[in-house]
Parts: sequence; C-alpha cells; structure tokens
Amino acid sequence: MDSGKASSGVLAEALSTLRPGPADRHGPLAPMMLALTFVTGLVDATSYLRLGHVFVANMTGNVVFLGFGLAGAAGISVLSSLVAIAAFVIGAGLGGALAGRSSAHRGRRLRAACAAQALLIALALIVSLIASSPLATAARYELIVPLAMAMGVQNATAQTLAIPELTTTVLTKTLTGIASEAGLLGGPGAQFGRRSVAVATMLAGALAGGLLVLDVSVAASLGLAGALVVCVGAAAHMLGRGDPGWTRT
Repeated sequence: MDSGKASSGVLAEALSTLRPGPADRHGPLAPMMLALTFVTGLVDATSYLRLGHVFVANMTGNVVFLGFGLAGAAGISVLSSLVAIAAFVIGAGLGGALAGRSSAHRGRRLRAACAAQALLIALALIVSLIASSPLATAARYELIVPLAMAMGVQNATAQTLAIPELTTTVLTKTLTGIASEAGLLGGPGAQFGRRSVAVATMLAGALAGGLLVLDVSVAASLGLAGALVVCVGAAAHMLGRGDPGWTRT
C-alpha cells in the first residue's frame, strides 16, 4: 500500500472514531467508549499510586500482583489484589444484569451502566474527601471496593456493546493487532487509526490521573472520573432519544 494513502486512511479512521459520521453503525458510541477509556487510565493511576500496588480496572495486572504477593515480594498485598478482583467480578455481574434489562437499546444500556458506575465512583470520592492523608489501610480498601466494582460495570457494558477495538480497559489485544495484523503502516483491516486513538486515550488518562493524584489529590482524580462518566451517561440518554439506528443491537 502507498504510504501516503495509508497515512491518509489511518488519519481518516482516527477522525471517524472521534467524530463518527451519520451513517456509522455504532453512532456516537465510539467517542463515548473513548471517554470511558480515559476514565480507566484515571482510576488505575489513582489506585496504583495511592492505594498500593493494585489496579481497579486491569485485572490481568492484579492476577500478576497476586502471584508476586504469594511469592513474598515486598510491597505487594495479596489481600488488596484479592479484594480488587472480587469487587470487579461483582461489578461485572451488576453490569451484566443491567445490560440484560436494556438489551434491545444500547443507549439505555449505557445510560444505566453509567448511572451505577457514577454512584460507585461518587461513593469512593466521598471516602477520599473524608479520609486523612496519607490514606490508612481501611480507607484504601474502602476506595478499592467501589472503584473496582465501577470498573467491572464498565467492562461488562463495553463487552456487551461490542464496539470494535474499544473495550475501554484492555490494550494487549489492541497493541497486538497494531503490530501483527497489517503492519505498522495500517493496511486493510488493521484499524490502526482506531487502535492508536484507544492507546493514546488510555495513556492520556493515566497521565492525567498521575498528575492529579501526585500534585493535587485523590479526590481531584476521582472527581474528574465521575464527571466524565456522568457526561457519557447524559450523552447516551440525550442522543438515544427516538431510537436511532445505533441504539439497536
């Protein structure tokens, strides 16, 4: 493929992910999933940097940390990893139940999930505002549980919506696809533009989360995450009125 045409195609695909056209099968869901991908970066930066070596969205990382902890590695909490995994699974179950109640309308499905996720993040935000700094052990668990549940809801919902290459939490497959399916120039089927936007969005979320928790506070990062989730839920509600084509499964 000509490099100029390839670059143009990659850029067009990236732009269509950020601003889908009126005929796009998934309508505005792609940019909404990107917003939630940014949220993932925010909350995982928060949990890793301030709640110990634990993730609330990346369960692969927690399973690895669990192994490290069982091996006796310093600074790794077996209990934190177990609690995060258990809370995430419970949240995913909740997300699945909510999806089942709105299975025929993807806008309502996302709206319901965002409402549940926002409430859980709000609970964590309240804890972060009340807790003393540095966070005591009990406060860390009080933050891990609702945040991991919130990300379980998000992950389950993203899975049922099935927007190509926008899982909001997992990038291993995305990076593999970038490198293997059609080369770095983005040949047919590579979806290089969309995949690159997803990776960049996660990176931006982690950067923002890191800056906020290190230079401002945990509450600042969680406040931003909660606000974004509320915005996504509101957008799903407003844009899903009238049952446009993208809302149908």
